[in-house]
Amino acid sequence: MLTSTDFTGLFNERFFRNLLPKPALDEFRLGVGTPDFKLSDITNNRTLKLSDYRGKQPVLLAFTRIFTEKQYCPFCYPHIKALNENYEEFKNRGIEVLMITSTDKKQSQVVVQDLGLKMPLLSDPSCYTFRTYQVGQALGAPLPAQFMLDKDGKLLYRHLFSFLDHNATLERLLEQFN
Repeated sequence: MLTSTDFTGLFNERFFRNLLPKPALDEFRLGVGTPDFKLSDITNNRTLKLSDYRGKQPVLLAFTRIFTEKQYCPFCYPHIKALNENYEEFKNRGIEVLMITSTDKKQSQVVVQDLGLKMPLLSDPSCYTFRTYQVGQALGAPLPAQFMLDKDGKLLYRHLFSFLDHNATLERLLEQFN
């Protein structure tokens, strides 16, 4: 449930580490592999490595901006809902969607339940993966970004946050595999 007045859990170490703005850096080249990572999949209660998918299936890395289990970014909330509602469309095309959040495990568990997430929600409260992928940060949380990887883990498409174009549309993401 979306609330706008409860800021419990907002002012934590992650918030202050991500307070000052840093722009996203567009340094990953198309056709080249991206860094591996290992994160907790809160939706399915397991540990997941990106390299588990290499050689098997394409992956959409959807870095999202959730402040706390009760505070969603107004640009990301509709994107999260749209990805979740269309998760089966991605799966039917053989694409795994990995949503990555900077909320901790407890907050992420509430998000999974609150939004009825079907797709894996990966918890990265240290923001290490966000920094590795250079998505940028502002006002207490990393910025959203999307990276489409082919079945060999090579970058097909990337979308970095801007105030004019917050998140890639579902159509743009799905067309990468037509």
